[in-house]
Amino acid sequence: MKQILKQLHLYFYHFMVVLFYFLLYPWLYGYSRNQRSYHKLNKIRKWNAQLACFFSGIRYEYQFKEKIDWSKTYIVCANHSSNIDIMAMNILMKNNFFYMGKDELLDNPLTALYFKTIDVPVKRESKISSYKAFKKAEERLQEGMSLIIFPEGKIGDEYPPLLHPFKNGPFKLAISLGVPILPVSIVNNWEILWDDGKRYGSKPGKCQVIVHEPVYTASLSEKDEENLKNNVFEIVHSALNYKVYKDSLAYSDEN
Repeated sequence: MKQILKQLHLYFYHFMVVLFYFLLYPWLYGYSRNQRSYHKLNKIRKWNAQLACFFSGIRYEYQFKEKIDWSKTYIVCANHSSNIDIMAMNILMKNNFFYMGKDELLDNPLTALYFKTIDVPVKRESKISSYKAFKKAEERLQEGMSLIIFPEGKIGDEYPPLLHPFKNGPFKLAISLGVPILPVSIVNNWEILWDDGKRYGSKPGKCQVIVHEPVYTASLSEKDEENLKNNVFEIVHSALNYKVYKDSLAYSDEN
């Protein structure tokens, strides 16, 4: 019975996401036509997340290690174990932002509009695609938009989740542009909605998100890239209640 209820909740949650997306679509489409209106596009994206989650009984509690100056540009690095991680990030952000993500999101009707306009798709198997994506991300950052990225590059198959190794890209960007990194630990979204919803479904509940102190990069050089990556990895992992993937550079038997 419990599993049936979780399946029903998952269907209801998906219905809410689709419903509010299409109700808001006229504004989404209009704002997506004009790059100067991208901040309004993000406001609609936030409303979509807030409404869908509210009516599904999913709440977000944000704990800040220090007050964040949202007038600054950040590269936001968060762990990734659930589809509602996107909702958590949408609601968190108080400045203009964009995502960098896999190019398969161009085929998803709910994300295609964003990844054809404000967000940056990347085909990781292609060096040319990766180069173009990072140049576009550089432009967005230099325009004052914050980048949200899940540096694991995927949601792992393990249940409970493991923290996978971080990709180098966001840390290379942060050092080259002197942009601070904002580490975020998404603690329990996987318990509310696991990525493999068919097996585990979803349920109402409170998602806990911890926003750490910014890691400043203005004084760093290319030689610091690996240390920066491992430092951010450890910060994100420090607030999580699950282990790291065995092949991670930051892995130890004590973890």
